Amino acid sequence: MTTVFIATSNAHKVEEIRGILGGPDRVFLSQGDAPVRLEPDETGATFRENARIKALTWATYLAMEVCNLGARWVLADDSGLEVDALDGAPGVHSARFAALDTGRRGNSPDAENNAKLLRLMAGIAPARRTARFRCALALTPVLAGADAAAMAAATRDFEGVCEGALLEHPSGRGGFGYDPLFVPQGWDRPFAELGAEVKNRLSHRARALEALRDAWDRE
Repeated sequence: MTTVFIATSNAHKVEEIRGILGGPDRVFLSQGDAPVRLEPDETGATFRENARIKALTWATYLAMEVCNLGARWVLADDSGLEVDALDGAPGVHSARFAALDTGRRGNSPDAENNAKLLRLMAGIAPARRTARFRCALALTPVLAGADAAAMAAATRDFEGVCEGALLEHPSGRGGFGYDPLFVPQGWDRPFAELGAEVKNRLSHRARALEALRDAWDRE
């Protein structure tokens, strides 16, 4: 039995990860199972760097004997939306896009992020509304007695991308984040209307998780 600690408090992400990686030989824990709340500063310039910061922070904590959650791996992700007409924004700032205007700490409500994105995209023709969701995963081993450098060196990276385009108005009540605006390539409805089963096949995170699952299956 392998215990994997998911370095997030986002219930949507935990559910998606369990749905794709779950199996009889894996147990998944998340931040709600930990006695502390660690919130490392996501200072990375890329999704990969931020995912590694989160994974290594938690792996370092979980490797301490006092913790004793039994986790063998820490899985962290950083993901977001890249809009071509906005030169790749919001990018690594996707979760706190609206807060950038106010200086407020922490993430912004989804509705505020979506509203800002729509304001910036107002008047842009459909052909120029291309965008993609990108996800970077960091899988860090929890090595008792090892230092952070050793765990960083053993970290494995996986990435997934989902190409698509943005609507001019939000549609649908499912999903989270920018799902009401993002239509994946080859579909005519946004993620917020497609449901979890379809999204778990198409999404950037699903594709990154599938790459991880395939790597595990080969071992």
